[in-house]
Amino acid sequence: MPNPRKPFRFNVGFIIHEEIGYSHDFPFDFEKVTLGDDLELWNFAGNVNVGKTPQGLIVQGNFSARTTVTCSRCLTNFVQALEWEFTELYAFDQRSLTESGLILPEDAHLEVEELLREYALLEIPINPVCKPDCRGLCAECGQNLNERDCGHRPEEPDSPFAKLKDLL
Repeated sequence: MPNPRKPFRFNVGFIIHEEIGYSHDFPFDFEKVTLGDDLELWNFAGNVNVGKTPQGLIVQGNFSARTTVTCSRCLTNFVQALEWEFTELYAFDQRSLTESGLILPEDAHLEVEELLREYALLEIPINPVCKPDCRGLCAECGQNLNERDCGHRPEEPDSPFAKLKDLL
């Protein structure tokens, strides 16, 4: 039973004493969860599989959730679906340490909230767009062009090549 204050902390001590190749699933399902101080997710669901290897415990996660983001074209908020997975090794000792630098804690309790947050943030697009044909904002008055056309048109460029456009 996970701790309600630390829902992503779980005991893997029993896996340490199992044979190599043994694995155990830890399912997660939350209506709403906040990772860190700034990432709010809804319909959060996933699974962490922890398996024993000679070097340490291999942790494989597979998750899905929804979050609110702001469209980079029209600045409206919309719901973005996220799906992500990760594989990390919690080493038994310094000799088996990987690039991530994760070592199995002495109390054999893994805390994966920070891993979940980092991988979820990587799935959020840098420039999210609410819909592929989003028209954005008018450069003149700031009107959301998805809601209505304000009548402003972009000025013709003062380029010497502007006349070539008429030939096409």
